[in-house]
Amino acid sequence: MEISRRDLIRQTIAAGGLAAAATALPGVIRGGAASAAPPPVATVLKTYTTATPNALGYSKVIAVAGEAHGLRTSLGVAASPGRAAARQALISFVQLSDVHIVDAQSPLRLEWVDRLEDPGSPVATGLLTSSYRPQEMLTAQVADSMVRAINQIGAGPVTGKPFTLAIQTGDNSDNSQLNEIRWNIGVLNGGTVRPDSGNLTKYEGVADSTAATYDTAYWHPEGAPTGKPVDRPRAKYGFPVVPGLLTAARRPFVAEGLNIQWYSVFGNHDGLVQGNFPTSTLQLNLLALGKLKVVSPPTGINPAEVLDNLMSNPAAVITNLLSGVTNAGVRVVTADANRRLLSKKQVVEQHFTMGGAPFGHGFTNANRQLGTAYYHFDKGNFRFIVLDTVNPNGYADGSLDKTQFTWLTNLLAASTNKIVMVFSHHTSDTMGNPLVATGGNIEPRVTGGTVLTELLSRPQVIAWINGHTHTNKITPRLRTGGGGLWEITTASHIDWPQQARIIEIADNTDGSLSIFTTMVDHTGPASNANLNTPAQLAGLARELAANDWHDHSSGLGTADDRNVELLVDNPLS
Repeated sequence: MEISRRDLIRQTIAAGGLAAAATALPGVIRGGAASAAPPPVATVLKTYTTATPNALGYSKVIAVAGEAHGLRTSLGVAASPGRAAARQALISFVQLSDVHIVDAQSPLRLEWVDRLEDPGSPVATGLLTSSYRPQEMLTAQVADSMVRAINQIGAGPVTGKPFTLAIQTGDNSDNSQLNEIRWNIGVLNGGTVRPDSGNLTKYEGVADSTAATYDTAYWHPEGAPTGKPVDRPRAKYGFPVVPGLLTAARRPFVAEGLNIQWYSVFGNHDGLVQGNFPTSTLQLNLLALGKLKVVSPPTGINPAEVLDNLMSNPAAVITNLLSGVTNAGVRVVTADANRRLLSKKQVVEQHFTMGGAPFGHGFTNANRQLGTAYYHFDKGNFRFIVLDTVNPNGYADGSLDKTQFTWLTNLLAASTNKIVMVFSHHTSDTMGNPLVATGGNIEPRVTGGTVLTELLSRPQVIAWINGHTHTNKITPRLRTGGGGLWEITTASHIDWPQQARIIEIADNTDGSLSIFTTMVDHTGPASNANLNTPAQLAGLARELAANDWHDHSSGLGTADDRNVELLVDNPLS
């Protein structure tokens, strides 16, 4: 069935009938507001893949035909043959996840530990693979290009229902710095954004070609300094030379801004340095505000020892490297007060300070006063419950505090007349962090299995929507006695394939709901040689992400994790 639908799309595109292809798909509602056809950035019609790699394995990105919606009935809900003609569109919205706006020049970026995760490393754990990416100086442009794609699409590609809202499911920034938080909010609100820090006349980071601190472990788009060897990404993986990129990446641009309301979810990179270390450490904040940046680790280091020390006391490790005790590669950069680390309460406050709709982007006055980041809001018969799954005591994986879990159980008990969707940064499987601080808040932590059990005990909960893993994945979660909920996990903006997700819900008028999910590619073009616009830079970022040697290719997921129709019982029928 899916093959014939995909063939139909290809044939119709070849004939120049994009709108006809959209409305000819089984399950597309016809008539009235539901007849809108999506533009090509919705992956029903077009998407991207990698071309044949060159001799070193580097691949360009090319456009290919899109994917139709497959049907999933794993919760045991029968697919009524007449549901397409009878269903009524209820709501349509967009999920953005793991945007990771990066200040790539920050002294607190730990790019040098990235090599501990290189293929073949004896200590590779996956904990530090986010420490450096060749495309990370282009994250603001990717975010803007995704906003433009969402604005262009405007409505669900299946139901035609206009988008009600967008919601970011965490890791909106990369390092919990003020400038990163403000760049992220600025891109979504619209207006001039300048993704630059420190010395605004030049790039100061590991990607430039400063001879004194040139390190071949990093990609240097401007090429190697005179007398220095070609960097490893070019020599081993076939990365290109892109003159002018470091200047283009830092240019101010006018962000379009979402033309719908947007809501925010707190992620571990929003609340922890590098997504792992508590921001409350004064020494880490001083390092972020400082003038010295570690570029290269000392020769002869013990990788296992470095990893252990980083997880126990990162500030001490970095300070030791900067002190001259070791022969680490250290460079002087321009200090910037806008790199200061924010507490959770301060991150929440920025969503009020910078304005936009809704005011506070979901966060409440209680969140502002108490320094919490969980809340809920209603849209008609739908209740959106937003969790804060970040463990402030450290480490990338998450959990809930006991107070929040009690709030959740009480709210669910009071939501029997609503269709409930739960939103968080972490997945149920990545909420296994029980770490409790030795001082301050010593509440026991509630892990993912307990949260999932609670959600499954409530028939009004139809979906748990999250991110964190940078991978598209949709998992059926079954209830004892039948039915269940769908756990919908969406990939990131920073790693391949750099996608967001449209979610539409329709009433099939037979006791079931259909949850349609459709992936969205940003407006960045396939591989191109131009650096003139944010969209062109975003296209290059997608290409670089596709070739990241840390094998982020799994982020695409399977066809069952992307464009699908998910059947679930209607709790209000």
